[in-house]
Amino acid sequence: MMMNAKELLILNFEEVRRRSIKVWKGISEECLFWKPDPEAMNCIEMIRHVLESENIYHHIILHQGKLGDYESPLTGNPFISIEEELRNAQPYREKFLKMVHSFTVKDLDEVYITRKEKKQHRKLGDYLLRVAYHESVHTGQLLDYLRTLKVSRANIWD
Repeated sequence: MMMNAKELLILNFEEVRRRSIKVWKGISEECLFWKPDPEAMNCIEMIRHVLESENIYHHIILHQGKLGDYESPLTGNPFISIEEELRNAQPYREKFLKMVHSFTVKDLDEVYITRKEKKQHRKLGDYLLRVAYHESVHTGQLLDYLRTLKVSRANIWD
């Protein structure tokens, strides 16, 4: 049986996160606060950024493109460990995936997310793909950080 667009989106979100977690959990405590230059995010900041961003995208989608003065509930938490970041973000991840499950295939094609301040006007399905792409890009950056540090990296190509 062929998968529809919604099923493919959900599979993509699950696979991107599974692979991200493989990379994240492979970062040693000694490397968590390393960054390649003073302006860059360190490893754990980048992980928090990914987790917060998904929550922010969720808010944007629920409010049809409007972010307003919304602030992620993860902002301001102390950076402790990868496990703590994942634990804190889990309820928001579940809400995000529940929202994605609630969309129809028709919604993905006919609902638009408009962010005037970013000059974005995208179909919901396109916007959701960009959410997963954002996480993938940062997972790639972390793999590069680990290569730069000359430490082992998770094999995400299983």
